[in-house]
Amino acid sequence: MGKKIVAIVGSYRKGGTTDSAIEAILEGAREKGAETQTIYLTCQHLEFCTNCRECTQIPGSERGKCVQQDDLESILMKVDAADALVLGSSVNYGGVTAIFRRFLERLIGFTYWPWGQASPKPRNRSRNLRAVLVASSAMPGFLIPLFTGAASTLRVAAKMLGARLVGSMWIGLSAMEQNHQISARTRERARRIGWKLA
Repeated sequence: MGKKIVAIVGSYRKGGTTDSAIEAILEGAREKGAETQTIYLTCQHLEFCTNCRECTQIPGSERGKCVQQDDLESILMKVDAADALVLGSSVNYGGVTAIFRRFLERLIGFTYWPWGQASPKPRNRSRNLRAVLVASSAMPGFLIPLFTGAASTLRVAAKMLGARLVGSMWIGLSAMEQNHQISARTRERARRIGWKLA
């Protein structure tokens, strides 16, 4: 049976630059027999983290469960069943989109942080989960990890989910036209990344 790859898309535009690159990665993975699923955060019911820290109080390696009744648990169950992740966001105001940030803040349950402890400690999770990161911006792509917080935020999300990085795509100059399309070269590179994930 093929590997399961889950994409979590924090872009606001379906079919936009970030989404198109992620779809090309998944297309490449499917060509090699992988089963893929895309989760659009804009289509999920995700509440803001309230910082109640209920999910961080019980010790152990298993992530804490959030007390809020929304779609977070179903998203994380799909992540738990995956062999690889693709995490993506457009760059907005120098960082990831607000919806991706909201998702990231809800991952605090992957830490143990009882009251009286100064800071959270990651729960020890031994997984062979791999991740690819994707971001797009109006600036040249090579500047995304240098001058925005998007790359580091996506890395933190991957780490919280227990994944090790195996690739990234930083796509620039995406604001030059209203319906920017990724180039054939970028699409091919994305497909090849998908081959490696499968």
